[in-house]
Amino acid sequence: MMDAPSPVGKPKKGGSSKEEEEDPWAEEKGRDHKGGCSCPHPLPPIPPRLCPHHCAPFPGKPKKPGGKKWEPDEDEWDPPEEKTSECPCAMGQGHPAVGRCPSPPLSPGCPPIGLESHRIEDDQLLASSMLRHGLGAQRGRLNMQAGPNEDDFFDGAWCAEDDSRTHWLEVDTRRTTKFTGVITQGRDSQIHEDFVTSFYVGFSNDSQNWVMYTNGYEEMKFYGNVDKDTPVLTQFPEPMVARYIRIYPQTWNGSLCLRLEVLGCPLSTVSSYYSQNEVTSTDNLDFRHHSYKDMRQLMKVVNEECPSITRIYNIGKSSRGLKIYAMEISDNPGEHETGEPEFRYTAGLHGNEVLGRELLLLLMQFLCKEFQDGNPRVRSLVTETRIHLVPSLNPDGYELAREAGSELGNWALGHWTEEGYDLFENFPDLASALWAAEDRKLVPHKFPNHHIPIPEHYLAEDATVAVETRAVMAWMDKNPFVLGANLQGGEKLVSYPFDTARPVSETPTPDHAIFRWLAISYASAHLTMSETFRGGCHTQDVTDAMGIVQGAKWHPRAGSMNDFSYLHTNCLELSIYLGCDKFPHESELQQEWENNKESLLTFMEQVHRGIKGLVTDPQGEPIANATIVVGGINHNIRTGRARGRLWGRLWGRLWGRLWGRVLAAPCPLPSHGTVSPHCLQPAVGITGAS
Repeated sequence: MMDAPSPVGKPKKGGSSKEEEEDPWAEEKGRDHKGGCSCPHPLPPIPPRLCPHHCAPFPGKPKKPGGKKWEPDEDEWDPPEEKTSECPCAMGQGHPAVGRCPSPPLSPGCPPIGLESHRIEDDQLLASSMLRHGLGAQRGRLNMQAGPNEDDFFDGAWCAEDDSRTHWLEVDTRRTTKFTGVITQGRDSQIHEDFVTSFYVGFSNDSQNWVMYTNGYEEMKFYGNVDKDTPVLTQFPEPMVARYIRIYPQTWNGSLCLRLEVLGCPLSTVSSYYSQNEVTSTDNLDFRHHSYKDMRQLMKVVNEECPSITRIYNIGKSSRGLKIYAMEISDNPGEHETGEPEFRYTAGLHGNEVLGRELLLLLMQFLCKEFQDGNPRVRSLVTETRIHLVPSLNPDGYELAREAGSELGNWALGHWTEEGYDLFENFPDLASALWAAEDRKLVPHKFPNHHIPIPEHYLAEDATVAVETRAVMAWMDKNPFVLGANLQGGEKLVSYPFDTARPVSETPTPDHAIFRWLAISYASAHLTMSETFRGGCHTQDVTDAMGIVQGAKWHPRAGSMNDFSYLHTNCLELSIYLGCDKFPHESELQQEWENNKESLLTFMEQVHRGIKGLVTDPQGEPIANATIVVGGINHNIRTGRARGRLWGRLWGRLWGRLWGRVLAAPCPLPSHGTVSPHCLQPAVGITGAS
């Protein structure tokens, strides 16, 4: 399997392994796609054994019983086709003086073994030395981010203690692995420009005797990075089979610092001494990354398969003209029903955080399929809730990140919109306005503590507001959402409001206990989110071993989507950070679906907790825009309006205030049909409460 080992500490020259090994990840060649499997939508040639993971989720011709067929607009802007060009140099082997080829997207070969995603644990990483404790081997993960204070215990790379060329970074896969390449990156830093420009690679089965990768005559030098941020893919001309792999930096810019991911296919199971959860989903869903066109096609397939419970619509367009699609799932799609709460999941606020996008596409398929199969839990959820799923709020950013591909976009590529906005924190800062009014004793009689209006300057045409943000705010105002979550990436935890930090004092919301309950409902049902003993993705655990944290204590920022939703609408919104790897490899989607499936369902079910019913006048007529005040809670709620009809819906915002005294209702309706939010009377009837 390998050449004869060399003495310890002295790498041996030898030929690279050419022994043929079965590759469970590589595509079969020379096979015709026809006859392999039947996909209801166009796909590139796929080997038959991969069909269950690549076909649309519903085999056979889509059913069309009733229901309106959805067709995307023909005049919609489409992302440009990927361009390919011939490159005269082999990847990672160009000369710095001549230049090198750009890294192509990962081929269908071996996937990342999991340094970035933390599937490779800290004790599987070893180094010859470290510059100091905050720059140890465990910091040498691809896209590792430095802590808020550089030069502390959580710096942005592995760095060797001196400039010797004998230093190395080692990874133990704990099993026999076919290594096909590595991805290298420099140090994350605002101060230093440290990155490795060339390196050797060694392999071992026992971590004592090492064989170097050669070209048949001498040790092969691979060329690495030209800056500290951009990941560079180096693919080995021939794979090597071993358990351990080492990188030996030879030249570098600044200090010897490195971040790394390794590409490899497992050829044996993990030793029983080590525990490792590896789950294969039993759900027959479409486990792959979806381009914008693929996303539209999959949503269309789901709609055609389940037309009686699904509806596709868009909430607006991106700055490049891509429609922001949403799918509604309900027993009466297109209609708001009295007594049925509205729930939303959104994803893709940052285009390079793609796991949420794929999870919502999987959730669409799952709900449709399980509803048809008669799953009582799913049927209850669909018939009693109006569910809205928006998989891509920033489609422009996603297309940019997708061009680089999984693992090869840096931490920020595609994060912002085309116009340069961070959508999550592009909303009006209503929290600061509320606190200023509280300090002046203006709340609630002169300044409301709920449904705070959007400042006029923010609505001006020349305001620094993304078109996507305007679309989301209009969507929030149009639909009376009760509960929602936005799916993000780069960390593994649930964050709840406030995200804005209040000067001097703490910043809990009046509904702090409710938010904590909601956050725990997701984190505790997740297979790994509450396993915080390993620490956070980039620093120590900030969740007190629970997998949840208030945003202002972790990552304070003003104008967040969560704070806006809480202060401007009746909707409680949280952020769910799904994992350390923003753009996980396609091979990891099954595991991530299993990690999150129960959490996604459990969190949706929380919309039914607490009191619900109608607020009526003495004649029993529903009242719109009625202000509800509960003793001891300094945040009111308001009943809603639907399709011009007045509804007095009171939803589970009383979860933590069950049987609290309803202290107020609106004044008599004026002729224009609105109610002053500050006019309080003794409570009128609440009918249908449960």
